[in-house]
Amino acid sequence: MAFKTLFMAHAPDAEKEKHRSIIDTGKYKLFSVVVKNQDDAISVAKEMYDKEKIDSIILCPGFTHTDVSGIVQALQGKIGITVARGDGPSNKISQPIIQKEFGR
Repeated sequence: MAFKTLFMAHAPDAEKEKHRSIIDTGKYKLFSVVVKNQDDAISVAKEMYDKEKIDSIILCPGFTHTDVSGIVQALQGKIGITVARGDGPSNKISQPIIQKEFGR
């Protein structure tokens, strides 16, 4: 039985049904889905918990504390949720690109 993790990231042009992938080593199964907004994120989190019985979720740095709380509440605290946050220098490097591409 594999440990199953869902990684989610935001993109303004994402289609949750289309922009997804799976990496399966046998002992570790990583699902990745790019979502457009918080509603999509909650929908995907519930779907993956129900269908795949995921053990954890990793969120990109674009998820706010409020977003994380919404996902925790939607899943009733049943699985661990981690947010991948960069350090100061890394954020300074990536921020101009994010602003250019995503307008934030």
